[in-house]
Amino acid sequence: MKNKKIDWDNLGFNAHETKSMYRANYTPENKWQIEGLVPYGNISLSPASTVLNYGQGIFEGTKAYQTSKERVVCFRLKDNAKRFRASSERMCIAPLPEGLFEKAVQEVVKDNLEFLPKKDQGSLYVRPIAYGEGPMLGVKASDYFTFLIYVTPVGSYFNSGLKRLNTIITDKYHRVATKSVGSAKAVGNYAGTLLPYKEITDQGYDEIIFLNSSNENIIDEARSANIFVLKDNVLKTPPLHGSILPGITRDSVIKVAKNIFNLKVYEDDVTVEELMAGDEVFFTGTAAVIAPAGSINYKNKITEFDIDFNDSMTKLIREKIIDIQHENIEDPFGWVIPLS
Repeated sequence: MKNKKIDWDNLGFNAHETKSMYRANYTPENKWQIEGLVPYGNISLSPASTVLNYGQGIFEGTKAYQTSKERVVCFRLKDNAKRFRASSERMCIAPLPEGLFEKAVQEVVKDNLEFLPKKDQGSLYVRPIAYGEGPMLGVKASDYFTFLIYVTPVGSYFNSGLKRLNTIITDKYHRVATKSVGSAKAVGNYAGTLLPYKEITDQGYDEIIFLNSSNENIIDEARSANIFVLKDNVLKTPPLHGSILPGITRDSVIKVAKNIFNLKVYEDDVTVEELMAGDEVFFTGTAAVIAPAGSINYKNKITEFDIDFNDSMTKLIREKIIDIQHENIEDPFGWVIPLS
């Protein structure tokens, strides 16, 4: 039975209290000790914990879907696990035992199926996190860690849904430094975008695009999404150097564009001029999947993308990925993982 307190037809992208979450704890003596499923609720922390004082925390984002085959699936879960391990290493967090990430995700999804939206309403967003819990006054890594997973039903990520986004390029702020932690899903990467995002939404924009901190002639990514630009039959996205997150939807777009739509795809520097001169520009991420840009403003020069979304390559790629996720078509890449 679905939770009657939730407006299932107007979910948006919000956190709802669900039934349970998954927890494991790490100590130097006992390594990772699994608590397993615990009731959804608040957590307690030392005021000197390294996540509160020094930002030693990471997270992931993935989704569970109800599909056309009347079953529940996850999407590219092994890739999320791989990225979670890479983020752990970059942030000096003890890596999880092999296979625990995938097992834990499936376990918490199965226990919260009453919160899974119908196929046409949305999906169950899954948020794994890990953080330094032990008290540490000096600036160094904790010896104690917590791994948590919670879930929540979600709909559209952007307020404008599938409308084309009104965007702006900022030269006032950078998202991260080129050789910093942009390639990890570190909590601090996102806190730094809050003020820039507040400022641009106050001006009526939907999304902000950051420039590369070492070369402001090229773009980096948005606050929580990778960026693609299409010109003729060529699709480009910035390469995976230190400031670019290796997005799983990003990689899915690259493979779908190459192997299904026969586009020429390049992971290469994208200049501001290239972005502004593109036929189509779109953003990718687990939360939004793919969101098209309707306009880009850079130093009061505005490019508007005239192509109708219904006639766009953006729409074709987006629908193909969603069709794979929901098992409307056969999965040619082996990305869909049924709930065991």
